[in-house]
Amino acid sequence: AMFQLMAAVALRYAGGRLLSGWTPLLCLLGGSLLALLLPLAGVEEHCRATLKGLSFLRCHLWGNDWRSAVHSTSLTVPYTGQDLLPYKPKPSTELQFEAKAALQQAVEMKRQGKRDKAHKLLVHALNMDPDFVEALTELGAILEEDKDVIQADHLYSKALAISPCNEKALVNRDRTLPLVEEIDQRHFSIIDSKVRKLMSIPKGNTALRRVMEETYYHHIYHTVAIEGNTLTLSEIRHIIETRYAVPGKSLLEQNEVIGVDAAMKYINTTLLSRIGSFAIADILEIHRRVLGHVDPVEGGRLRVNQVFVGHHLPPQPQDLDRHMLELVQWLNSEEAMNLHPVEFAALAHYKLVYIHPFVDGNGRTSRLLMNLILMQAGYPPITIRKEQRAEYYSTLDAANEGDVRPFIRFIAKCTEITLDTLLIATTEHAVGLPASSHQTCSDCKQTLPVKN
Repeated sequence: AMFQLMAAVALRYAGGRLLSGWTPLLCLLGGSLLALLLPLAGVEEHCRATLKGLSFLRCHLWGNDWRSAVHSTSLTVPYTGQDLLPYKPKPSTELQFEAKAALQQAVEMKRQGKRDKAHKLLVHALNMDPDFVEALTELGAILEEDKDVIQADHLYSKALAISPCNEKALVNRDRTLPLVEEIDQRHFSIIDSKVRKLMSIPKGNTALRRVMEETYYHHIYHTVAIEGNTLTLSEIRHIIETRYAVPGKSLLEQNEVIGVDAAMKYINTTLLSRIGSFAIADILEIHRRVLGHVDPVEGGRLRVNQVFVGHHLPPQPQDLDRHMLELVQWLNSEEAMNLHPVEFAALAHYKLVYIHPFVDGNGRTSRLLMNLILMQAGYPPITIRKEQRAEYYSTLDAANEGDVRPFIRFIAKCTEITLDTLLIATTEHAVGLPASSHQTCSDCKQTLPVKN
């Protein structure tokens, strides 16, 4: 058993992820010796069994922090206090019983080859009990067999966030994690190629200048509309260009527009050149402008009361100073600087909105911080369109449940759509920006192909 464990460690963690020093080399030598001694028949079964044992051992060695020992495309677990878990009402005993019955029936349907029925039963079980670990893992296995490895990996991650030592979820995620990381890195590479293509356009290009100006107004329109502001794009442009009010429209909504415009101008003139030197005061100054025209008392000030955001319970007011200090330390850290810019920006957005340090304006301030990081890296500021509101909040909820990667992928998609818009508008067949209508965003999932 000892030699089998050493072989498993050597096979999975020879690169030094699990242990440090000479231990991985000793395990590698022991594993190599074992591989020579074991008969060929049954090796796969032995390896699978030992990997299961290794996953379980690793979980007990690291407890809830086992993910920190494994390299990941992103920071899977929020860095803020693990004692502050999202508040969710527990399902009743009857619902839990029905969910278990649905799981048992799904397993039987899967055994009979009726995969569609098994899939529907598992979805039904999770509708009754969203934190049903066994159903999450079983549905993930079905999706993995259907080649939906990203969603399968997400379900395994959610299961592990609820039950960190679930053996089946540990083993399955060890299998899907490398595949998902490769997919994410390929998407980042595509985005990078489009950024290089955009940067190759001369700065004096009139079409580029025109579309960047239009993008400015579109960004303000969508960043306030996503939170319920009813002003139209033309009204927002009128307010910013003329500084005259729009008759018959809410002064509160118009002050929200003026605040975002002031914050964006502050970022462009003051913070863009200060790479790697974030301070709490910078975030407070951004927020002071975002909220200053709406609520001058609360603008630039940390909240003093506890707030509730859906199922998310942000840190208590007395802990905000510590959390904000941890945030800026991370923003300036070598770890953050080594991340891909899109990942860095998305995580900064999530971390700030997770802390929820202000009474109001947290989303707008977080999106501005995200765009500041992107612009510092040479990327254009991106727009999260109001038609994407449901996906935006859904991926934030997924991050609160323990897996921030769906949110990072969502921000990556928004980045690519923004790049596509700019690239299309600077070609000889310019089509301009997407219309700001109340229709659903039909092109939100479509991107330009990359041509070498």
